[in-house]
Amino acid sequence: MQDYQVTDAQRLDAFLAENADGFSRSRIQTAIESGCVRVNDQVVKKSSHKVQAGDTVAFEPIEEVEEESSIEPCDLQLEILYEDDDCFVVYKPAGLAVHPGTGMAPDEKTVLHGARSIAAQAELVHRLDKETTGCLLLAKNPTAHTALQKQFEERTVQKTYLAIVAGVPNPPKAVIDAPIGRNTIDRTKMSVVQSAGSREARTTYTTLDAVDDAAVVQCDLHTGRTHQIRVHMLSVGFPLLGDDTYANASSEALTKKYHVENLCLHAWKLSFQSPISGTEVDVLAELPDAFLNGIKNIGLNFVSI
Repeated sequence: MQDYQVTDAQRLDAFLAENADGFSRSRIQTAIESGCVRVNDQVVKKSSHKVQAGDTVAFEPIEEVEEESSIEPCDLQLEILYEDDDCFVVYKPAGLAVHPGTGMAPDEKTVLHGARSIAAQAELVHRLDKETTGCLLLAKNPTAHTALQKQFEERTVQKTYLAIVAGVPNPPKAVIDAPIGRNTIDRTKMSVVQSAGSREARTTYTTLDAVDDAAVVQCDLHTGRTHQIRVHMLSVGFPLLGDDTYANASSEALTKKYHVENLCLHAWKLSFQSPISGTEVDVLAELPDAFLNGIKNIGLNFVSI
């Protein structure tokens, strides 16, 4: 459950639409009517309820699970990187959304469609952007889903990404500790911002190799905000190559110069505790061809291990 602080009086559904990442107003209204929203610790089931400055709104969007429960299985030939009786990790390719969302064609297939052909009750434990590649964890049953989500909430899961950025980060290693919220101008984008709806976000980046105008960096996530790595690296002046949404003039020029074909962001390593055995699981996803081609074209010497 996520808590939000109200700064200005407005309708409850309008407030959550502005502040709850990744949820449409219609889905928020469904959540309110289903009793998933509390104002000052009291359940409120009217979308038109007026919240006031100083109120605390708690939102637990269980309606997302209900919507996803009707997804029909479809064999997408997803590569399984790890599997046991409670969970599995698939290799997510670029261009495949993880679950249905607003603006998608009704018949568009997603990772969740493919996952349901592997396990009938498969549920996403976390998310990856549509163009991001690499490790994606799914649960096979509700008990495992709850246990794995708790690990993410308690931040015991280790998430390591690789990215190619414009410029050479200085210092070569640093922690970016900056809150992320909805962009005040373009609500489809996120940005580093101090607002009632912004949430704590921390990323550690480490430069692994560099040339004069670009570098490959390792990014370790301490939180899991929407577009976190893309927003954080842009905020310190080193946006990712191949990123149309969070670009600057330099990254756009280098993307063309080095013939980068895709967003250079890869969920490289994932470490978590298996719900069934309690043992530590370490999964590694090899770099896709588009990322490797970017490394080659730029002249970087990095080799994934």
